[in-house]
Amino acid sequence: MNALDSSVLVAALVDSEPRHKVCGALLDRSDACVYSHAITETFNTLTGGRSGYRISAAQVAELIDASILPCVQVVVLSARDLMTAIREADSRGVRGAAIFDYLHFASARKARANRLYTLDAGDFKAFHRKGEPEIVEP
Repeated sequence: MNALDSSVLVAALVDSEPRHKVCGALLDRSDACVYSHAITETFNTLTGGRSGYRISAAQVAELIDASILPCVQVVVLSARDLMTAIREADSRGVRGAAIFDYLHFASARKARANRLYTLDAGDFKAFHRKGEPEIVEP
């Protein structure tokens, strides 16, 4: 199983992204999973304008529905899972907004993923421990 974060999903959907093809290929595999929040992060990135994209909400919904959801297993973290991650935060050096990346990582662990693919590997490597899903940039 390979976990994908929202940066990979965005690159897979946007033709002009430098890693579009390699990220798209990760979606084409049958062993991909994403944390449920990655869906909303992808929506935010593609509709919000801060990253240079300003796609309509309806178009992004269609893209997610047609190009992401059929290709991935969506991992949901329960309240207990969330609290476990929050309790681990201090020992992992996770503070503030880093919790959002850490929850992607927690969902990868929950799915028993071998790898977590991200375009922001540095953000994840800070809290990674030996024996956990490998952090990989596609």
